[in-house]
Amino acid sequence: MKLIFAITVVIVTIYLGVELVPPYYSNYQFEDEIKNIALLATNDSQSESVIRDAVYKKAVQFDIPITKDQIKVHRVGTMGTGSVSIDAPYTVHLDLVGYSTDLSFDAATINKGAFQ
Repeated sequence: MKLIFAITVVIVTIYLGVELVPPYYSNYQFEDEIKNIALLATNDSQSESVIRDAVYKKAVQFDIPITKDQIKVHRVGTMGTGSVSIDAPYTVHLDLVGYSTDLSFDAATINKGAFQ
């Protein structure tokens, strides 16, 4: 009986890992990319819409379920002296065996210029 219980626990753990790890890993990669985008945009003269498009392209690349309207970009100041903030909240729906849940993520970053 202990063996069956142990095997069941291992199978459930593997199943949950297979279902839960990919959304969290994609979020990690997405957050890293938006930090890079904000860093480059602070020292460049890109408009908010160009930054939003770059963030959306990365979201599509990592299979993030988000629309362009959900991505909020705010640019303050001028090139090198201002700041860029990006906020991209989204939800991933998971249908597990016998249970469904929504994982909420809030990929966000603020990058301030060198002289701020």
